Amino acid sequence: MIKAEKLREIVGEDWVITKREKMRRYLVDETPLAIRRKPTDNVILVKPASTNEVSRILKLANREKTPVFIRGGGTGICGGAVPTVDGIVLSTERLDKIEEVDRDNLMIVVESGVTLGAMLKAVEDAGLFFPPHPGDEGAHIGGLVACNAGGVRAVKYGVIRNFVKGLEAVAPTGEILKVGGKLLKNNQGFDLMHLLINSGGTLGVITKVIFRLCSKFASSGTLVISYDNRHEAIDSVPKILQSGVVPLAIEYVEREVIEISANRLGMKWPATKGRAYLIIILTGDSEDEVYRQGEKVSAICERYHAVDILIAERKEEQANILKIRSEVYVSLKDRVADVLDITVPPASIGVMMDKVDEIAQRFNATIPTYGHAGDGNLHPHLLNDLAEKGKLREVKREIYQEAVKLGGVITGEHGLGVIRLPDLDIYPDGKTWELMRGIKSVFDPNNILSPGVGLL
Repeated sequence: MIKAEKLREIVGEDWVITKREKMRRYLVDETPLAIRRKPTDNVILVKPASTNEVSRILKLANREKTPVFIRGGGTGICGGAVPTVDGIVLSTERLDKIEEVDRDNLMIVVESGVTLGAMLKAVEDAGLFFPPHPGDEGAHIGGLVACNAGGVRAVKYGVIRNFVKGLEAVAPTGEILKVGGKLLKNNQGFDLMHLLINSGGTLGVITKVIFRLCSKFASSGTLVISYDNRHEAIDSVPKILQSGVVPLAIEYVEREVIEISANRLGMKWPATKGRAYLIIILTGDSEDEVYRQGEKVSAICERYHAVDILIAERKEEQANILKIRSEVYVSLKDRVADVLDITVPPASIGVMMDKVDEIAQRFNATIPTYGHAGDGNLHPHLLNDLAEKGKLREVKREIYQEAVKLGGVITGEHGLGVIRLPDLDIYPDGKTWELMRGIKSVFDPNNILSPGVGLL
């Protein structure tokens, strides 16, 4: 175990914390309490301010075989940042510089400790647009890349991976890696950048990111489409996508859940009819273009028996609808033992929701489910009563098994972390996991970086 004095020599006296009461918030993330792993008792918190300091810390840790856990904004919900063995917690919070907004190349260069909210403001101030919006704007950029975050806007633009053009990272052995750049084409050898993306903090410490940006759309509109029947709502989605309209987002929610969120925020959910809703965000180069898209989408939804269609055009109205949707998990959090993020082929999302209902009925439980209808990513919420009855793991595994039968996976955006690892036997592709472990051993021969995270 590294002594604190050696870390102070690298980062300075004020940036090494050993007192437990001063580091408590760094020892947990947003993983529900019922499944959250207990943090270790013996840990040192260190806060480097540069890539060079990160490199020196990792060289020291690798030499002394001391585990290092990377801490970003603490917004993850799969336990990946929780230090479960004695070692170091390395916080990226001081790596907080927005180095450049390059309008000519449509790129932004940011350090990994910059928050999503701060980066979005810088992009907006430059009159540009960063499409992904994974949710919590307090999340750190490095964590979003390390987890390949998704969110509501993936339908039209894709996930974080689709916008990363370059990375600076420090290998577990301390070498500084620079991969990619302000480039649109790069076939120079194996793509190590995309290995680091979604590595969950196991292959390196990301210290800097280059993102591609987009021009800002001129107009947007948000539709809230109400249905009495879930299947009619879900069955509308493939037809919308086949129509040539590609929405920025297509979200599915149900009345009981969305009204819990609205009430907690002191806001009003605008739809008064129906029990199942699609939230569809449209963008375009003009109001007329958005209006034409809205007419086409509305006609499709009416054929599938929508009972009401509301159109929000004002920016404030649109922001309120998105906020109510974005705060659903926070609103349910105290009641939730685990939140899943299964993904199935988009056309199978209705079948998957039926399977979740069947499982809920069999276990005499309520499983609120909502998600990203346009990309097949669903979030069934397993409530505390399942944990209290000792049925949480059984229900979770049945849901996972049904997702895999439909050609899906057990996690689409949250990642494996530590809490998903016990269920990887449901996806028994031995060679795949063997190759992943081999890659890990090449990057991290002494297994110091986030040990026990992301791989069996």
